[in-house]
Amino acid sequence: MELLKRIAEGVVGGDEKQVAQLTGQAIEQSTSPKLILDDGLIAGMNVVGRRFKEHEIFLPDVLLAARAMYAGMDLLKPLLVRDGIPSQGKVVLGTIQGDLHDIGKNLVAIMLKGAGFEIIDLGNDVAPQRFVQAAKDQGAKVIGMSALLTTTMVKMRDVVELLEQQKLAGKIKTIVGGAPVSEAFAHEIGADAHGFDAASAVERVKILVGKN
Repeated sequence: MELLKRIAEGVVGGDEKQVAQLTGQAIEQSTSPKLILDDGLIAGMNVVGRRFKEHEIFLPDVLLAARAMYAGMDLLKPLLVRDGIPSQGKVVLGTIQGDLHDIGKNLVAIMLKGAGFEIIDLGNDVAPQRFVQAAKDQGAKVIGMSALLTTTMVKMRDVVELLEQQKLAGKIKTIVGGAPVSEAFAHEIGADAHGFDAASAVERVKILVGKN
């Protein structure tokens, strides 16, 4: 449908005004909210994610695209709730205890929202118990942890161990990322996945929840 294609193009171009206007038009034409979401907003963010991964665009472009997507989402959200359309799943995100860096984590949150996930963002300096409790309280399928310091990333192991102690391992998956965090470290602490950048984190989360 031409209108949905133009919505997707508006997201890719970071045109907030255009996306809001076209989303409004699509709603007025009684287009299915799920169709507008999947074939318009998410389709646009998928292109953004791919281009970002391939270094064709950069962080400012992603932020503009996200803002444009949110302009459409603001109009769609009440209709999606009304129709009972489920999200791709809930993801708890945060920077691990002792670490105040959150730029990478914020970018992952933007990209995951663009892929249709519901994000519970705990911010930075998040204690292991708080990650686990939030996932339990919110019914999240995935916990995503970020760190920029080698001294703080070791705390990620505590989250994995807490899930094991509470017999939640496997039910709540874990993904870790950040500059010093490697695939080998993720494997060593028993995390379910490693995201080396925001785009790969989205791909891994999709796999963890069985959406890819």
